[in-house]
Amino acid sequence: MNRIELLLHELEITYEREGWFPPLKDALAGVTAEQASWRPSGVAANTIWETLNHLLYYKERILARLRGEDMPYTAEDNDATFVQTGDANDEEAWLATVKRAEEVHRGFYEYLKGRQDEDFDILMRNEPIGLTLTSIILHDAYHIGQIIQIRKLQGSWPANRSFS
Repeated sequence: MNRIELLLHELEITYEREGWFPPLKDALAGVTAEQASWRPSGVAANTIWETLNHLLYYKERILARLRGEDMPYTAEDNDATFVQTGDANDEEAWLATVKRAEEVHRGFYEYLKGRQDEDFDILMRNEPIGLTLTSIILHDAYHIGQIIQIRKLQGSWPANRSFS
């Protein structure tokens, strides 16, 4: 397996195929706008919706750089990336956010599918593309755990799950 194939594998298990942890697609499955808007107690607690928009902010920016496109919007700082783009009653806005997650995942996958192993080392802002993508994949895994924890706290994650 070369490094690009490894990145493709990591993308797959963090978005759509369960490996050692549930992928983002499963973590978001069946979540309603109300559940996505629920905030656990605590000053630093974010909602699922805010967390997903945080992930999208960085992933959409990296994908735009990879494609040579203009950057989407720019946030003032990291905290400003945890935004909610609808309210607890706005299923359409929530589903649009979930769809963006699918689209950006597909964008990374399509970008990598056409690459050779040596493309891992192409510099993007002073760092090899492969390291940037590895970091964003690990970032997803970290926040997937948070999303599942929020779902456990609100009682919307199954107490027992089976997977293969």
